[in-house]
Amino acid sequence: MSKTKQTKIDKVTAMLRRPAGATLEALCKATGWQPHSARAALSTLRKKGAEIERRPSENRGCPSTYHLVSGPEAN
Repeated sequence: MSKTKQTKIDKVTAMLRRPAGATLEALCKATGWQPHSARAALSTLRKKGAEIERRPSENRGCPSTYHLVSGPEAN
């Protein structure tokens, strides 16, 4: 019995599903990617039909969060 391996993009999707969403920094830390790679992953998810929303922080100086709103990856 082998478990299916969770890919990094699966991990990103799970983080984006959380009510609090995920910051770019959190995505980078969880995957080991550099920021440009994490942004490319978000872009790829969008191209696959996922709707990802960027919500600016209410506090100045705090990072924006990304949230998976709908699409094939949101189910």
